[in-house]
Amino acid sequence: MDLEEKVIAHTPIYDGAIMNVERQTVELPNGEKAYREIVHHSGAVGIMAITPEQKMILVRQWRSPIGRATLEIPAGKLDSRDGDDPQHAAIRELNEEIRLHPDHLERLAGFYSSVGFSDEYMTLYLATDLRPVQSELPRDKGENLNIKSYSLDELRTMVANGDIEDAKTVMAVWRFEMMQQKK
Repeated sequence: MDLEEKVIAHTPIYDGAIMNVERQTVELPNGEKAYREIVHHSGAVGIMAITPEQKMILVRQWRSPIGRATLEIPAGKLDSRDGDDPQHAAIRELNEEIRLHPDHLERLAGFYSSVGFSDEYMTLYLATDLRPVQSELPRDKGENLNIKSYSLDELRTMVANGDIEDAKTVMAVWRFEMMQQKK
């Protein structure tokens, strides 16, 4: 069965700093028309920053869409400074958010964060052999972060208790757990 929908019209709804939104008119495989509201995003990175003590560094920050603070791995969107290079964005975000530079940075996975309405593609990295940055980059305006490292046992408990609910961070915790099991 053919599932492809053909876009027959685009209507811009919003053009913002973080995302753009459009309404698409699509033709379904059966010939009927339907509408899709699509959030376009420049792409993002998330970084599992692991200390020599085998702890994962997380940031607590306020998230307006859900009206509360969350615990997350360092992350951010690709922007003009990165030249479409997610690895550059990962190194930049580590500097901006936790003031560390990785001597080892490894791509672990890439995924769409929410395919039902957004084309945001996130690349997940592992960062180890961390050292303080030589020159601090400015944080995003209005970005206030609390930074702390957690053991795998603490992370497991926080996921189970619902203290960590951010999808990229839950994925990172599970990946960290898999890495520890292989040792």
